[in-house]
Amino acid sequence: MTTKTPASAPLRFAYGTNGLTDLRLTDAFALLADLGYDGVSLTLDHMHLDPLAPDLAARTRQVARRLEGLGLAVAVETGARYVLDARRKHHPTLLDPDPQARHARVDLLLRAVRVAAELGAGAVHCFSGTAPPGESEETAWRRLADAIGPVLVAAASAGVALAIEPEPGHLLADLAGFHRLRTALGDPSALGLTLDIGHCQCLEPAPPAECVRAAARWVRHVQIEDMRRGVHEHLPFGEGEIDFPPVLEALRATGYRGLVGVELPRHSHAGPELARTSLRFLQDAERAAIEGAVRC
Repeated sequence: MTTKTPASAPLRFAYGTNGLTDLRLTDAFALLADLGYDGVSLTLDHMHLDPLAPDLAARTRQVARRLEGLGLAVAVETGARYVLDARRKHHPTLLDPDPQARHARVDLLLRAVRVAAELGAGAVHCFSGTAPPGESEETAWRRLADAIGPVLVAAASAGVALAIEPEPGHLLADLAGFHRLRTALGDPSALGLTLDIGHCQCLEPAPPAECVRAAARWVRHVQIEDMRRGVHEHLPFGEGEIDFPPVLEALRATGYRGLVGVELPRHSHAGPELARTSLRFLQDAERAAIEGAVRC
């Protein structure tokens, strides 16, 4: 008699609003729901739920009602380019030598945690930033741990995972960097990982599917796009080098239940069409992954 293994739960696909910046947020939500997405990766930015504008709590409640009405899950992302500084992309960071500047980033993350709790989000995404020129690596890592501490306390209190993303060129650039921070902080339960599949292809020594399996214990949010080895450029599916069925099979096999969010922030001009074709690509890749697992 043949014993069948239990089927893995279907993956839940989302699309990032940082790739839909030419749309009103309500129109972006409606588009994704109509296309059949399960959720949205919501970047807090001046055009989409501005985290610094007045009445954030009231506006967040409106967004929560809209998401609930459309049946969309949500993850909160904090990678807006100029939300804190109109002249320097992604600044200030958690590594800024100026305490007041660091506080501005910490405050943004604290606001994001409150927004996530109100929305019932699965995770809040963040990143380290680049190390200031001339500063020692030890100082930069210590500053990162100190700065992120209050955010982890708030996240734990709110029941929200803080999922830091290894970002090429940043201090915390890879999975090894994530484990360095996690260990330095004493492995807090509120600290998780945003795993960007393209970044795995770009710079990790192991293939993306192996990265998924190795990091599964800590993954709280997933970003996905195509990419080439050694080139940090987010590409539409089919334009890079990633073999996606093994990646999606690894996510299913490891029991990942968060959102898998398409991350194409430089393609807003074609956002609606890319949202359509991206979902079709991922659904086809997941079917191929299931068929491959059955054959095995």
